[in-house]
Amino acid sequence: MLRSASGAFINVVRKSLVPASRVSSVIPARWSHDGPVESDEEFDARYEAFFNRKDIDGWEVRKGMNDLCGMDLVPDPKIIKAAMHACRRVNDYALAIRFLEACKDKCGPRVGEIYPYIIQEIKPTLTELGIETPEEIGYDKPELALKNVFDM
Repeated sequence: MLRSASGAFINVVRKSLVPASRVSSVIPARWSHDGPVESDEEFDARYEAFFNRKDIDGWEVRKGMNDLCGMDLVPDPKIIKAAMHACRRVNDYALAIRFLEACKDKCGPRVGEIYPYIIQEIKPTLTELGIETPEEIGYDKPELALKNVFDM
């Protein structure tokens, strides 16, 4: 007990002897990211090149799409085109549809403006690859939705 009391007393004495100006002059250092900043064109080119790789496998396609979905952006149509080609190369039709749904979801409240533009830009690629949009398949409306009991 005496040891803890003396330790507390020493800390009080030490703090009272340190001048106040010296304590206030300490500025905390912030360790921030000072790496190179990537432009939008470089970002688009990087992801387009990632999806255009010939040796890409299903896991890597999912990883790239998951990374894109985790960012605060809507992918450029040329990235979506490259992703659709990658889905066709790994023969994963469901992944292509799911990515289109995710792109629509990423449009947020401006889905009426952005999503039709995306579909307009990627429609020739979708037709070439034989991929339908979620709206053409009917995934935009619930399949097993029941009528409201109050409307019967």
